[in-house]
Amino acid sequence: QVQLVESGGGLVQAGGSLRLSCGASGRTFSRYGVGWFRQAPGKEREFVAAVSRSGGTTYYADSVKGRFTISRDNAKSTVYLQMNSLKPGDTAVYICAADSNLVLKTNAVGYDYWGQGTQVTVSS
Repeated sequence: QVQLVESGGGLVQAGGSLRLSCGASGRTFSRYGVGWFRQAPGKEREFVAAVSRSGGTTYYADSVKGRFTISRDNAKSTVYLQMNSLKPGDTAVYICAADSNLVLKTNAVGYDYWGQGTQVTVSS
């Protein structure tokens, strides 16, 4: 069992930055790939970014490539999502998820554990 808790969300103006954190407790964190997803009101959950167990492989959605950076610190059992040049379209609840599979996924299906999410609101 892995428990995930997100933090760092808030209200920011367009062009601003936020850093989200996903803290984990439970089983050895380094055995899990971690993904960030987001869900806006009335929309389906969408993939944002993912990082492999070691941190050596990362994937990004095209909509955030070049603006967001995912990283992890296994010693602190934490994954970060640095979000720069934020746009109103980035407004959503951001949710992290952990996956025990060796293959890093960009699809929500198959992720084993999910956090509750943190709200990010970008004003124009």
